[in-house]
Amino acid sequence: MRRRYFLVILFMALTGVILTGCGGSSQPAAKVNLAPVSSLPQQVQEAPASVRTAYQFAVTFPDALKNVPCYCGCGAMGHTSNLSCYVKEFGKDGKPVFDDHALGCSICVDIATDVMKMTSEGKAPPVIRQQIVDTYSKFGPSNQP
Repeated sequence: MRRRYFLVILFMALTGVILTGCGGSSQPAAKVNLAPVSSLPQQVQEAPASVRTAYQFAVTFPDALKNVPCYCGCGAMGHTSNLSCYVKEFGKDGKPVFDDHALGCSICVDIATDVMKMTSEGKAPPVIRQQIVDTYSKFGPSNQP
């Protein structure tokens, strides 16, 4: 009886170790710091949270979104990356000139949200870009070559 009890405890302990090892990292992904909502245009401030967050990320991490294409068809509007859906340009003072396109485009917001998540997980830009291409290329033409 004692031996059986020992074997059950040993089995449970080993199962716990194995499951912990298979569960991936126990540390949460790093949270990215975003631009304050007050730095956004009024209509963006009043947009749904996911849209606001995407604009905040675009302003804070423009290179992350410039690295990835968009697949909503916005290339016809002259957009050259997912960043273009949020920011037309950055002025000489560094302040963004906003584009309101992403206010009404869920594909743009979904792409930025995925980039933000992968950035917070520490994934490299080429990995992020390939994941976006693999996930979104079925929705439309890329706005990048």
